[in-house]
Amino acid sequence: MSDPNLISKTRRKKQMHDLQEIGATLVRLPPDQLARIELPEELREAVVACRRITKHEAVRRQMQYIGKLMRGLDAGPIASQLEALHALSLGQTALFHRAERWRSDMLADAGAIDRFTLEYPEADPERLRGLAARAAEERRAEQPPRRYRELFQAINAILQEHARRHP
Repeated sequence: MSDPNLISKTRRKKQMHDLQEIGATLVRLPPDQLARIELPEELREAVVACRRITKHEAVRRQMQYIGKLMRGLDAGPIASQLEALHALSLGQTALFHRAERWRSDMLADAGAIDRFTLEYPEADPERLRGLAARAAEERRAEQPPRRYRELFQAINAILQEHARRHP
């Protein structure tokens, strides 16, 4: 008769691998995102130290140490915070793609600006028309895409503000 509280060796290895993956994800985070994650101080110091290490074997040992620290705590909240960061990142990427589509539409069809201002009434249609005209002229003249980028930034700013006000 086996003890129901025993965990198989395979399952234990999977749990350790999952913890190491969470640790590796923490190490790869940009500093500003890492600062937003709530971590025990000892784990945060180990993650920051791992970023400074350049030798492969030393990185491997530090990652094992991070895994060991992770085993001693409930990694669920850390994993949840990482998922929330990832979801936020996906949302930002989606907004970025939407801004790129709107820019392409505005350059291809003057009516796109009217459609945009109907959907986003806070947008200044005259400014967008001017930016789109200058960006189109810039492309025809094969100049560096300064106005093209400026049009994107204006559209993206409107989309970001709209998303912030209407979550």
